[in-house]
Amino acid sequence: MQQFTRINDITGWVMFGLATLVYLLTLEPTASFWDCGEFIASAYRLQVPHPPGAPFFLLTGRLFSLLASDPLTVAYWVNVSSALYSGLTILFLFWTITLIGLKVLKVTHPQQDSPDFGQIIALMGAGVVGSLAYTFSDSFWFSAVEAEVYAMSSFFTAFVIWAVLKWDRIDDEALANRWLILTAYMMGLSIGVHILNLVTLPALALVYYYKKYPKPNLVGVGIALFVGLVIIGIVLEGVIVGLPTMAGNFEIFFVNTLGTGFGVGISLFILIVLGALVFGLWLSQQRQQPILNTSLLCLAFILIGYLSYGVIAVRALHNPPINENDPSDIMRLVYYLKREQYGDRPLMYGPVYTSRLVDQKRGAAKYRKNNESGKYEIYDYRTVNEFDHKMLFPRVYSRSENHKQLYANFINVPQGEHPSMGQNLYFFFTHQLGHMYWRYFGWNFVGRESDYEGAGVLSPFASNKDVPELIATNKARNQFYALPLILGILGLVYLSMHSPRLTFMTGMLFVLTGVALIIYLNSPPVEPRERDYIYVGSFYAFAIWIGLGVMFLYDLLLKAIKLPLPAAAIAIVLSLIPPVLMGQQGWDDHNRQNRYYSVDSARNLLASCAPNAILFTGGDNDTFPLWYVQDVEGFRTDVRVCNLSLLGTDWYIKQMKRPVYESEALPISLEYENFIEGTNDQVPYLEEHPNIDPARLQALRQNGMNLETYIQLIRENNNLVRVNFRTVTLNTLPTKRMVLELDSAAIVAQGFVPENLKPGLQRYMVWDLEANDLFKSDLMVLDLIATNNREGWKRPIYFSTTLGRSSYLNLHEYLQQEGLAYRLMPVRIQGARNGYVNSELMYENMMKNFHYRELNNPNVYYSDTYRSFPLGLRNAFYQLSSQLIREGKPDKAKEVINKAFEVLPDEAHPYDFYTPPLVSILLKVGETEKAIKVADTMVRRANEMITYLASRNRFDEYEVRINFSIIGQLADIMRREGQEEVAKRYESILNTQSTRLSN
Repeated sequence: MQQFTRINDITGWVMFGLATLVYLLTLEPTASFWDCGEFIASAYRLQVPHPPGAPFFLLTGRLFSLLASDPLTVAYWVNVSSALYSGLTILFLFWTITLIGLKVLKVTHPQQDSPDFGQIIALMGAGVVGSLAYTFSDSFWFSAVEAEVYAMSSFFTAFVIWAVLKWDRIDDEALANRWLILTAYMMGLSIGVHILNLVTLPALALVYYYKKYPKPNLVGVGIALFVGLVIIGIVLEGVIVGLPTMAGNFEIFFVNTLGTGFGVGISLFILIVLGALVFGLWLSQQRQQPILNTSLLCLAFILIGYLSYGVIAVRALHNPPINENDPSDIMRLVYYLKREQYGDRPLMYGPVYTSRLVDQKRGAAKYRKNNESGKYEIYDYRTVNEFDHKMLFPRVYSRSENHKQLYANFINVPQGEHPSMGQNLYFFFTHQLGHMYWRYFGWNFVGRESDYEGAGVLSPFASNKDVPELIATNKARNQFYALPLILGILGLVYLSMHSPRLTFMTGMLFVLTGVALIIYLNSPPVEPRERDYIYVGSFYAFAIWIGLGVMFLYDLLLKAIKLPLPAAAIAIVLSLIPPVLMGQQGWDDHNRQNRYYSVDSARNLLASCAPNAILFTGGDNDTFPLWYVQDVEGFRTDVRVCNLSLLGTDWYIKQMKRPVYESEALPISLEYENFIEGTNDQVPYLEEHPNIDPARLQALRQNGMNLETYIQLIRENNNLVRVNFRTVTLNTLPTKRMVLELDSAAIVAQGFVPENLKPGLQRYMVWDLEANDLFKSDLMVLDLIATNNREGWKRPIYFSTTLGRSSYLNLHEYLQQEGLAYRLMPVRIQGARNGYVNSELMYENMMKNFHYRELNNPNVYYSDTYRSFPLGLRNAFYQLSSQLIREGKPDKAKEVINKAFEVLPDEAHPYDFYTPPLVSILLKVGETEKAIKVADTMVRRANEMITYLASRNRFDEYEVRINFSIIGQLADIMRREGQEEVAKRYESILNTQSTRLSN
């Protein structure tokens, strides 16, 4: 056995080194899109990211950031932590497979039993093949090379599975219990990263049951699974949320009822919990109750691990620049830990998308700390919604209007009817299980069609014949010929033949981290991006079976050739084909070397702004990279980034009203009581206003209302705009027409209005709001505009060009594009539906100031999701070049358009729906040959894609329309620019496709 242990340890560490090397070689060099920028910035300065915070991940990220030689390499080193934790995951996967293999071979006593050398080699082969398969699996590899929580979470999951299997092999109960306590501690730490490994508890409870009860039965198995689920509930509801909630209730009672100072209730609660734990441990020792003693020790160590959340509370008290939800007191911390801002979805019983809201009841009180009164005061109540139509196991639920229509289309429910249980289950099996799980499973172990959104599983029999060029040449088109799947099935068969208990245990692990998560998450019909990384735990379990596939082949070959070593060698060589194929196919679409645009896009957006600017952004990918470059790299910290999605929250508005780095506080005049949660969340527009005389109301709507006056009325809660609605009183919007009185002299003195626009300066800005209601974020933007106007336009105000149309508050005719941002100007250009271009400033920015590192490198991998971000540059280049043509500057326009194709060549970023307008510019500046070549390429590809999409079972109507539009646009452009023959050729293709599809 000593020989096995030595070989097992050495081979495991070799696999760790190999996997870590793979991830280091394919590591993203900087902060990638989505949450990574926020996490890196939060780790670097120990700030407070979005709930639930991942404090232990931040602490380790901070340690790795200290290895950076300068701020520009901080992101790389935090990414290295993911590579390292991923490598450790592979290490423990290897040891898990060999431990399971030993149990299958009935090698249960380390001191007495020992596998023969042939079995040792076969076991090592099983560990190598299974761990390599997981190393190169699509979803795990994706998370291993960026600073996200999933790599570290996978490490904790792998560790606790291995630790419980290690415990299973120890006969000395006292020594074995130490492993259970270590497992509990690691689970406690993992709470500060991600709660994925808690899902494994029922499967691990089976390991405990099988060891303690050598003759298991169905009732015992059921009880073990139930106990595992109960432990999950205890940790989730009793520890993570329950303890802070109870602490909050103690605090409220002591402060509000007993009149103590803040903190007394919490302190007493902590003492009671610690005292109860210590007493329980003492009592269990006195009464010789090892199970109770071990359980309490496990709870204690879970709590010790959970204490990493103290970092969140402590840092929130210091109010760092990133301080989401501001969990600086117990009430806010509970809200933060419960993730209440995300809402919830019904799981076992509840409404569906057609259900109507019939009643709202008052729920639990919401408290906030009032330093002036020294009490916790009730400021609102949670709302309990009652719906008129509910069903068991509701899978088709959403309050989003867009989702409702998608549900109806997907399950074919006529308008006005409720979905049946059959239609509900059809959505579950087809979309949630099929599209959102088995499709991802197929990506990892069968093959992947491409990286285009919604791409399917690549059949083992698929070829590139009749496949569009863009799909056939896509780097993520990975053909595994289902070999990993086949090997995994063989491993499952082998396990079921030799150990039904381990089969059930690993099967539960597979189901709980896959299908069970599907049920729990209850996915809507669309997601912002692919979610395969959620189910890596399930793919981990399948990788165990892939490894055991080696043992299946070994047994088969041993029976045929009777020679252990040759049988093991042949089995390993054959079994290495799937993981080697996975690595070969997946390398080019997982290699993130030389990808920089996630950070360069942030730099370019900030570079579009004048000094001391205010920049309004929208989603995560607008904002998180900006936070990263400002907080970590120190770039343009004079610009205040203001996320409109967060500007509807009181804690964020408070943060915006204080200076950060080189940025002054935002000029917002409304006070805390005007924007506290529950106040001015929505300001409705009323067709008839009870507080305003009809004639005066008509005059307001015709002539407009002074914006500064309106904000003043809101600030004062003036009865002129305040109206009673049943049980609540709300501020309202009397008119959609807003008027802002301008001080032309003060504006001219600021020097930002170009000479050619100065004659357009008027005494007033007048515009009409589009939406019927204002939301709190809209109100804050209007307040900021009014206050900044009153202060003489000292702060430049910008809107990112990526915002949704409603975010601009219909100010388009006052927006000047200077790069990737629109500047709010006091000058109106009639008919400017998408703003107007300052060609001088925009040329300077796009041609001289912007960063385009490696964007033109065809060897750098840009996924479909990633490509959607830099492709907005094509539209910016078009806007600039078309403006230059209008200004009679064709030479400059030609320079700009050629720059567009140089920065974003087809080889690196295939032509897309932003490209046809660029073709029109090429024709206008005399680049006719180049224009026709680009257009021919696009039309050919669009024609191929329409044919391909029309032949698929899952017809993608949206993509078909996009490709029809591309051909139609190019035909119109060619005709408009005098290329009649080319236009006719394109129209002929359109007509042919239209006829074919109509038939």
